[in-house]
Amino acid sequence: MIDKTNASFREVLSQIKDGSTIMIGGFGSAGQPAELIDGLIELGIKELIIVNNNAGNGNYGLAKLLKAGSVKKIICSFPRQSDSYVFDALYRAGKVELELVPQGNLACRIQAAGMGLGAVFTPTGFGTLLAGGKEGRHIDGKDYILEYPIKADFALIKAAKGDRWGNLVYRKSARNFGPIMAMAATITIAQVSEVVELGELDPEHIITPGIFVQHVVQIKPAQ
Repeated sequence: MIDKTNASFREVLSQIKDGSTIMIGGFGSAGQPAELIDGLIELGIKELIIVNNNAGNGNYGLAKLLKAGSVKKIICSFPRQSDSYVFDALYRAGKVELELVPQGNLACRIQAAGMGLGAVFTPTGFGTLLAGGKEGRHIDGKDYILEYPIKADFALIKAAKGDRWGNLVYRKSARNFGPIMAMAATITIAQVSEVVELGELDPEHIITPGIFVQHVVQIKPAQ
């Protein structure tokens, strides 16, 4: 019987080792698996390479992970905002590396990894500092640069509901990067608010099929 659920997220997270590349879902705090991030901090995992849309908000979630000194490098599209003071301080002190990727390119590169593509040509960034050292090509009247897939050892994502096979549905915009990150990682750990019986999820509403998910951990919302 296939059962990907696990009551202990600490047990699931224990397979992550120092130096791992981890994709973390979320657009700001929306869809961010904060409890899984807290688990990483508790386990004391270090030298992580993090792929995320931004670089943390306030002292919540990803920002806490940065503050704990767990992150060696972050790959993101939006590192600075009014409450990104944790990242700002670390970056200015030379304690964290940054690879800046335009948001569309970030999604495209993650999708390329999930689809098994070798690389993709994109017009975004051509002629800017972000194109430095990258192959350019003129195709059908337009200029493009070559971007390589972003893969990860693990993806930590958040969904609204899941079943024991790992099928997931999301809540509105909390979906964001979750589905493509699940496809691009070797192991996907999904934090869900509710685990339902097989057949309860409408097949037409399943966004992430269980084939892309290895672990489902139920973390009920605080009352």
